[in-house]
Amino acid sequence: MTDLGLEKRLGSALPSEESSLGYLFWLSRPRFWLYLAGPVIVGVAYAADSPAELFSPLAVALFAYFLVPANVYLYGINDVFDADIDELNPKKDDKEVRYEGGPLVILSVFAAGAIGLVLIPFLGPAALVPFGLFYLFATEYSAPPFRFKTTPVLDSVSNGLYALPGIAAYAAVAGTYPPAAAMAGGWLWTMAMHTFSAIPDIEPDREAGIRTTATLLGKERTYAYCALVWLAGAIAFGLVHPFLGGVLGVYPLLAIAIARSEVAVDRAYWWFPVINTVVGAVLTMAALWVMLYA
Repeated sequence: MTDLGLEKRLGSALPSEESSLGYLFWLSRPRFWLYLAGPVIVGVAYAADSPAELFSPLAVALFAYFLVPANVYLYGINDVFDADIDELNPKKDDKEVRYEGGPLVILSVFAAGAIGLVLIPFLGPAALVPFGLFYLFATEYSAPPFRFKTTPVLDSVSNGLYALPGIAAYAAVAGTYPPAAAMAGGWLWTMAMHTFSAIPDIEPDREAGIRTTATLLGKERTYAYCALVWLAGAIAFGLVHPFLGGVLGVYPLLAIAIARSEVAVDRAYWWFPVINTVVGAVLTMAALWVMLYA
């Protein structure tokens, strides 16, 4: 079932999971759409030399692809190969949908992946590498033969895939890569975000026999891991500019605060789409300020 509370608040604006289109909508995790598309906005903002470049056809196309089709591809593959595991996952009871199978879903997932391939001739050599790596990690995170999500540490490291849209967008606009420290910081941030999101799944994953960084470390040590990796990411961004490090420094503090509070992690986890959107907006506004006034 979908989040009925959210449906009630938004009324008929949200599609019902009972329809094919509605099911694909919820399968794509709309709460997390900006986890892929947001880095595109940030990457373009820091790569652009003028406001016109912010809305170049390629920048808009990358944003559109990573907003919806890429999410259908990423989470569709996840749901196909996690169908058995998700039977035990309580998130599928109210926040997400369970995989229902059927050729329409499989075809939609393949089509969502194929849409992105249309962009390849326009990306430029520098952007092709992160763009290709996104497809590799988005596929092999859940699918055999690697299925990174079932190997502790690799499940965390492979989630650098969420930074890759931003790196690809920056490279597509600027023709070169972002600073190495920024790429490292983005990768570390996504590693910690992924592992934090796995904390509510520790017990369902253990019951299903799935080994992850979170199931290996346990709840308390996973909090510590996330705080340390987020701190490393903030330090990396700080090497690019102290402002960036300061903004990203909120995450290790959040991890510590949640760990020491009485707030259930499965509740706190759902705060992060809003927190991440606000942080992304701050980073983007800073880039625009520099562009226009520095």
